[in-house]
Amino acid sequence: MRDPGGLYDLSVEAGQVPRDLHLVAGLTGFTDAGGAVSQVSQYLLDNLEMNEVVAFDTDALLDYRARRPIMFFDQDHLSEYKPAKLSLYLAKDELGQPFLFLTGFEPDFQWERFTAAIVQLVEKYGVKDTTWVNAIAMPTPHTRPIGVTVSGNRLDLIDSLSIWKPRTQVPSNALHLLEYRLQQLGHPTAGFVLLIPHYLSDTEFPQAAVTALESISAATGLIFPTDRLREDNREFLAKVDDQVHGNQELERLVGALEERHDSYMEENPLPSPLMDSSGELPSADTIAAELEKFLANRRDDL
Repeated sequence: MRDPGGLYDLSVEAGQVPRDLHLVAGLTGFTDAGGAVSQVSQYLLDNLEMNEVVAFDTDALLDYRARRPIMFFDQDHLSEYKPAKLSLYLAKDELGQPFLFLTGFEPDFQWERFTAAIVQLVEKYGVKDTTWVNAIAMPTPHTRPIGVTVSGNRLDLIDSLSIWKPRTQVPSNALHLLEYRLQQLGHPTAGFVLLIPHYLSDTEFPQAAVTALESISAATGLIFPTDRLREDNREFLAKVDDQVHGNQELERLVGALEERHDSYMEENPLPSPLMDSSGELPSADTIAAELEKFLANRRDDL
């Protein structure tokens, strides 16, 4: 294998990356049901402080004829070219907590070398853990919370959040390979695959982005602004419900999916991640005390 370091360039800001950060990843490519990954990527790029620290070599990793870049034609000339990007950013969440964010296109070529490059960067920056998100279409109803399948070696997350644990073969993506290699090194890693209603998989489903961000928060403690996404989702679901109500075929479909979903969840209950070992929810005073402790620690770190 050629040197993995030849796949990327470091920016001036790369020398300012602190150690022990969370790495969050989401790449668009093979599948992105509900536009979960693309929405999260654009939402974070638009709403958080971001500095590019690593830029990957697009020419080496992208199949241009499979995913042609966009050029803008203005009457009689080409006025703008937007090449595909794959980058690692130093970002800050809503509370100012720094983290690393890998976003852009999924590589078409050189997966092993790309994976080795990410592992090289994980080791270079002493990354604390790695969390990635993806989304697939499933026969589930939009009237129920979006479920997730959790993979990796974060058993706490798998036990508390993974509602579907199949034993099967799956067509992989580049982040599957990254997860596999990181697991071999004993690096803490978690992959969240969102289970999106199949009849909404070709739309931009705002709840998919919300659930993806909630999953990342559960794994890392990072806090993200989601108010706009939640409002968009209320409007989106209102339109979906308008189409379903009064259409007997759609109502039967959703009703059958609801019945199947509820039956499955009854047989496979998940404990709430807020419950203690005895199955009890913490009191309001306990939650307030934990929040006060968190804020005190944040002040000490500043």
